[in-house]
Amino acid sequence: IAFAYTLAILGVINILWGALNAIAQIDMKKMVAYSSVSHMGYVLLGMAAVVSQSPAGAQAGMNGAVMQMFNHGTITAMLFLLVGVLYDQAHHRWIVYPENHEDQELAGKLGFGGLASQMPVYSACVALAFFAGLGLPALSGFISEALCFIGAFSVFKLLTVIGTLGILLNAIYFLRAYQRVFLGPLNKAYDKLSDINTRELATVLPIAFLVLLFGVYPKPLVNIVSSSIANLIEIIQKAM
Repeated sequence: IAFAYTLAILGVINILWGALNAIAQIDMKKMVAYSSVSHMGYVLLGMAAVVSQSPAGAQAGMNGAVMQMFNHGTITAMLFLLVGVLYDQAHHRWIVYPENHEDQELAGKLGFGGLASQMPVYSACVALAFFAGLGLPALSGFISEALCFIGAFSVFKLLTVIGTLGILLNAIYFLRAYQRVFLGPLNKAYDKLSDINTRELATVLPIAFLVLLFGVYPKPLVNIVSSSIANLIEIIQKAM
């Protein structure tokens, strides 16, 4: 039980520390990296539920943890790919230029702005990835995060409630970054950027398909995970 508490506490720290650091970032790649740290906190929180006296709670938490590893892997891969697509053309990843930027005329100003009008398909792909990272229903991140919270709540009610603050913090950095980079008037410095090309789209779409598939119909993934997790839970609880 003490080990599970430690795991749950580390999970909540991961969720909040990663999210707060993501909010502080002005480099899009670093924001995604800290977002990844935050989302792995859900895995730790779900794993801690293995000590739950409720079989359904233990199963939900462990299922959610394993599913989150897979779903988060696909979402983060999509995010890093899309950041790379923009970097290839713009040669920078600044959401906001740093105050110590070599060109002081740009220091503190938005790095992009209005890209949705210039790169509509790319902007839609980023919106899907950001919303998946937020854990919106009908996207794969939702079911795994929900199961982690359901399982953890059966054992660690206060820690789980604190952990849910991560959802709000996730919304802050993802939506703020999208607003700054893609909405508003187009930054004239980037009016020559071209939309995502066929090769890049061919890389992103299979991942986007998995994000949508396991968001709308998670049963195949749940079935694969549940069969092995049930045995693991039984072994761990017998050893307690």
